[in-house]
Amino acid sequence: MGYDRSATMFSPDGLILQVEYAEKAVRQGSACIGISCSDGVIIVADKGIKDSLIITESAEKIYEIDDHIMASAAGILSDARILVNQTRVLAQQHKVTYDSPIEVESIIREIADIQQQYTQHPGVRPFGVRIMIAGKQGELTKLYTSDITGNYYEYTAIAIGENDEKIKEILRKKYKKEMKIEDGIKLAFDIFKEVLGNKFEINRFNAAYIKKDESRLKRLKTEEIKKYG
Repeated sequence: MGYDRSATMFSPDGLILQVEYAEKAVRQGSACIGISCSDGVIIVADKGIKDSLIITESAEKIYEIDDHIMASAAGILSDARILVNQTRVLAQQHKVTYDSPIEVESIIREIADIQQQYTQHPGVRPFGVRIMIAGKQGELTKLYTSDITGNYYEYTAIAIGENDEKIKEILRKKYKKEMKIEDGIKLAFDIFKEVLGNKFEINRFNAAYIKKDESRLKRLKTEEIKKYG
């Protein structure tokens, strides 16, 4: 009956159908796993590259927001790029204004606020992407995700994108708070192997971590990632 023609119109069931469609776009995107470990936080992201002609290094799916904050996304990655660029500017403005690094929660709150605005105005569509943010805040590392509607939550371990429910079910069984970064990365790759089956290819992944005692993003090189394949 046309209830999906605008992001500002509720259906008789109390749903914003444009938001529901955006959620489906997210679940069609390749998955990302974030895990908060005892000594830091990690993100392992499936780039979902299906064309052998693409240079894999050109398809990064873990983005640096600031030295101490990284992000990944599932869904329409061009939408994610806009949100990531805005938060990069916010992080640098905060550093210049206050001479201190921005908090991780401030970044995810900014992303969630923008996503919420795009469910409230006519003539626009919701961002078809969920964002995962990980980084160091004080003495702790933090892991957040935002959803289409502009809500955000902190997690010990989380997955977004394709097969997210299946991955989260495995995380609930196998995640342990005392695991180290190395254990977390291994767990993430083991989960991807289980979920993807014969589609698993080690070249289609990005992995990065931030240690509590270093406060700086470290990316795993291709040779380092291959040992998990």
